[in-house]
Amino acid sequence: MRLAILADIHGNIHALDAVLADIETQSADRLVVNGDLVNRGPNNVAVVERVLSLGATVTLGNHDDLMRKWVERDDDIPEHWFGDPLWEGMAWSARQLADANLIGPLRDLPLTHRINAEGAPTLLVSHGSPRHYREGYGRYLSDQDIAEIITQYPADVLVGSHTHQPMARRWGPHHVLNTGSVGTPFNGDPRAQYLLLTLEDEGWRPEFRSVPYDRDGALRAFETSGLLADGQLGGRIFFEEARCARSFFTPFWMWTEEQSVPQNWDTWQQFRDTFTERFRPARLSANENPEDADPQTEK
Repeated sequence: MRLAILADIHGNIHALDAVLADIETQSADRLVVNGDLVNRGPNNVAVVERVLSLGATVTLGNHDDLMRKWVERDDDIPEHWFGDPLWEGMAWSARQLADANLIGPLRDLPLTHRINAEGAPTLLVSHGSPRHYREGYGRYLSDQDIAEIITQYPADVLVGSHTHQPMARRWGPHHVLNTGSVGTPFNGDPRAQYLLLTLEDEGWRPEFRSVPYDRDGALRAFETSGLLADGQLGGRIFFEEARCARSFFTPFWMWTEEQSVPQNWDTWQQFRDTFTERFRPARLSANENPEDADPQTEK
């Protein structure tokens, strides 16, 4: 059995199409889309429609749920976010999905997906952890947290996403894996990244796939879709994340809190001037190819 698990597409239809084409070459038997189909990118409607047409198993990501909360003006969202230029990129995506009547399909997605193949180690797939879709499997997740998760949600292999960085980690006999991100990687590698699991005699063998795609087309879509202009400050930050394959939205937000300054265009420029090296465009070197991968690996 071969299982392809992809996540964090974030409205990047160019990256999604490239990954789906690569999955075809790998003869995967099953496909799981592990949340965050939308937001951050310009082609949210196309991504949701493409994923729904696949008949794949899909789990709920925090950004999928955020779109529902935004449209319904859920109490979880602070009232001052509505109309704030920092959050207008998210508002733009929510409007696109609402106009296409796609909030409903996102609302109904399950939080987890369990795979019990006969004679195989059990797999539990969730966007973050099964405790919360924002608790990502990454280098800062403690051994105690992993122990608690496995106690509460027993499985031999935990597969998550959310952090936008591939990872392989062992905890005793258990494996903890992160798929990485299809649409907006945050590890400096601009390729679309996903996880391929192959069931062998010794268990599930992970392979972290990295796939080149039409990034120029994906970046142009920010402008042609209207996200770059209508999304205001938030749209610009999302564009820079896609261009550089690094996280900016949350670091900028945290930096403004630490500096006790407002979140606006002036402070965004100050942030850029302060962390110039982070804004180098993500590029592939001449000797890199789609089968190379550099996930975080921990014992």
